[in-house]
Amino acid sequence: MKQILRLPAVKALNGLSRSTTYLRIAQGLWPRPVSLGARAVGFPADECEAVIAARIAGKSNDEIRALVKKLEAARVQAGQGAQA
Repeated sequence: MKQILRLPAVKALNGLSRSTTYLRIAQGLWPRPVSLGARAVGFPADECEAVIAARIAGKSNDEIRALVKKLEAARVQAGQGAQA
């Protein structure tokens, strides 16, 4: 089962502040959140863990940007498959 993490859990996982997490999102270095409702967002746990694993493996920022794009594209594909 896929898990969605709220911001406090993401901050504990990545060790970054809220502002730095959103800066990384703007830079393409962290996956964008998904909407959970009108005023709530969450982050797919598997995507967060993949980015952290890449960081631990010493991947460059460009490699992490490519990974984030790939993860977000897979999210869109999964969503389209669920609608069909």
